[in-house]
Amino acid sequence: MELTKQQKQEIADQQSQNNQTKRVTSPELEKILYQAIPILDHGFIRVVDYMGDDTSVVQAARVSYGKGTKKVSTDEGLIRYLMRHWHSTPFEMCEIKYHVKLPIFIARQWIRHRTANVNEYSARYSILDKEFYIPTSDHLAAQSSNNRQGRGEVLNGDQAKEVLNILKDDAERTYKNYETMLNEKFDGSVIDENKNGLARELARMNLTLNSYTQWYWKTDLLNLMNFLFLRADKHAQYEIRVYAEAMLDTLKKWVPITHAAFLDYRIGAAHVSAKGLNVIKSFMNGKSLNHETSGLSKREWNELMDVLGKQDLII
Repeated sequence: MELTKQQKQEIADQQSQNNQTKRVTSPELEKILYQAIPILDHGFIRVVDYMGDDTSVVQAARVSYGKGTKKVSTDEGLIRYLMRHWHSTPFEMCEIKYHVKLPIFIARQWIRHRTANVNEYSARYSILDKEFYIPTSDHLAAQSSNNRQGRGEVLNGDQAKEVLNILKDDAERTYKNYETMLNEKFDGSVIDENKNGLARELARMNLTLNSYTQWYWKTDLLNLMNFLFLRADKHAQYEIRVYAEAMLDTLKKWVPITHAAFLDYRIGAAHVSAKGLNVIKSFMNGKSLNHETSGLSKREWNELMDVLGKQDLII
């Protein structure tokens, strides 16, 4: 990712601000505020604003006048209790706003999380950047044979080269046609002074989905964690997962106590059904079980055995 001189200057100007406030701040998050964190080939995320910290969660839970408690360990205990018992409202009292640059096909997947305020770059008003997401060869994979939403084996050799060439050629060709229809280059120059350009809202429909868009995405702490629980998961699509992993790091800088509890009780936890819990109890009591006698489907059984580390019982 390479920012323009103007973008670098705008970020430098933002970071040079020195505003006084009576509100709580997160020192570690302040260090990276406005900074563009590179994602994929041309994407990034930036934290541009936030409200609250760990003590705000505690304050909301107790509906108190103070800034949490005098002992951090007491705040930590309460936050872990809230997370462990799925109390959600106190986490809604903190908010964060990101500036995100991402491929359009990932934006369309991302927007399914209908729990944020979003304002996207308008291709009706402005010309989209001439930037496209082209995956590296190690992320070119065939369709999974057992998962309709997943990837299988990595493509290699001539097939990988052919796919990369198709992606690049299609993106370049459609963008060139986009400029032709607009009668305007990305740099603002006119192609033919004797022609009228097609309306931007129409010309954009010819672009490929790996074109980059940008938006401001504001959400509360609870819904951010809900997003990260799904998108930072190893089963999530790679291209959205790398954004989620970077955001998970900003979560740690913003609310470190909540982040640690989130890792323990969400990201690193295992969630089992009532039948799955009965299987675990049976194992603990020394009983021998298999898929047929467990009452679980084959997929449920295999998922549970994987969580328990019983690879020899996966069928």
